[in-house]
Amino acid sequence: MSDLKFIKIFVPLVLGGGFSIPLRGNSVENNCPNILFIITDDQSFPYCSAYGSAFVNTPAFDFIAKQGCLFQNAYVTSPGSSPSRASILSGMYPWQIREAGTHCSYFPQDIICYTDILEEQGYSVGYTGKGWGPGDWKGRSRNPAGKVFNQKKLLPPYKGISAIDYVENFKNFFNNARKDKPFCFWVGFNEPHRGFEQNSWRKEGKLLTNVNIPGFLPDDEVVKGDLLDYAVEIEWLDSQVLKIIEFLKENDAFDDTLIIMTSDNGMPFPNAKATCYDAGIHVPLAICWGDRVKRKNTDVIISSIDFAPTILDAAGVAFSKYSHMPGESLLPFLISHEEHKQNVAFSGRERHSSSRYNNWGYPIRCIRKGDYLYIRNFHPERWPVGDPTPLAADNKLAKPHSGYFDIDGSPTKDYFIQNRDIGKGIKYFIRTVGFRPYEELYNIKHDPSCLDNLVGCPKSELLLNKLRKNLDDMLDKTNDVRVTSELGDSIWESYPRRDFMRNFPNF
Repeated sequence: MSDLKFIKIFVPLVLGGGFSIPLRGNSVENNCPNILFIITDDQSFPYCSAYGSAFVNTPAFDFIAKQGCLFQNAYVTSPGSSPSRASILSGMYPWQIREAGTHCSYFPQDIICYTDILEEQGYSVGYTGKGWGPGDWKGRSRNPAGKVFNQKKLLPPYKGISAIDYVENFKNFFNNARKDKPFCFWVGFNEPHRGFEQNSWRKEGKLLTNVNIPGFLPDDEVVKGDLLDYAVEIEWLDSQVLKIIEFLKENDAFDDTLIIMTSDNGMPFPNAKATCYDAGIHVPLAICWGDRVKRKNTDVIISSIDFAPTILDAAGVAFSKYSHMPGESLLPFLISHEEHKQNVAFSGRERHSSSRYNNWGYPIRCIRKGDYLYIRNFHPERWPVGDPTPLAADNKLAKPHSGYFDIDGSPTKDYFIQNRDIGKGIKYFIRTVGFRPYEELYNIKHDPSCLDNLVGCPKSELLLNKLRKNLDDMLDKTNDVRVTSELGDSIWESYPRRDFMRNFPNF
């Protein structure tokens, strides 16, 4: 990894062409900034107080947004942590990075990450918490996020919160890094990933009356309490970010540090995480860099595919439109008020959990453009969140409705299943676990909960055709084998999952 020949040799395997990354010289000589990338685990937009959320208080995120820019329409490339993080690190879409583009598989050795490039530039590179994962970085000497700093531990305030002391581990990295080099550090919070300590919200003095229920969840006290437990974890991680910011200021490093704070995918609730509905891919984002960021708030649609080009641009890497990374640096947009040309986001997923017959995935691709979200479900005959009745360890059928493993276990999931035949619970249950059509179209401005599918509406036909073509063109341009090869299904299904998988018999 220490020689740029590695990049010149292996990038063609990814791109199918001869490409190498030109550099502008030594980063230190160019006074390039430190890079602090802060990523939470399973946090949807708009659950930060900067967005007006009434039951989540996030002063650290709000400070970054006030110091820099708050993004209203930031989207990740996948609704699952492993492919989303791989996409952020590589600067490529999940369908461009083979095994790393599905959940909990491999991170191919020949995929180049911005961390590899920055280390070659002279940066000290490290991470704490959760880097890329879950999965196996087969053949690599370490996690693609960098050298791990997880030695320092603390006593977490609630069950479900990690014992990793993110703040002290960052300090350890900072104090041991060379002072004549800039740093690139990834703070990967394990929060607010489930499980939460149930009713932790009561100990924090939170109120059920402050909770705003999104339209895809039932208005019930069980769900409200679950959302408040989720908020407790967000607030705790935010308090750790505040300590890191204070440490940077104390060490005169804040003004020279580009800070990006976001999440890997949506909230761990039904119709969010592991789906391509808005709540699954729409995430918080704030970026600051001393007093350099001039744009303060934006509705422009941006993608996490833009993070790597932005970081490399700030670090002095000569980034060209012919790069293997299809994203666009955000720095001209943030610093010089230039137009963000793409103003569109593409996302997708394959297998998330091991939750269907034969361990099949549920392949989706989607595009968010203008006010609309267009979704294509390639296998509408499969159960979208997992088979209703899985197999037990002895290959006998388990209890009905004990599956749906693409939804994390939770009080909210239990509520959905327990109320599947009762009153208002019926519509929520069917909408969540039932078969979905091949195509879905939603007006996110008026229907952020994605409840009113506009496919089939005559007034939407022209728009639908345009979005179909936009999606097809991008998938073709970026060589998604799901659409460019007759073997797309078998290729994606061949990628192994590196943890527990149920052994479905062949019927």
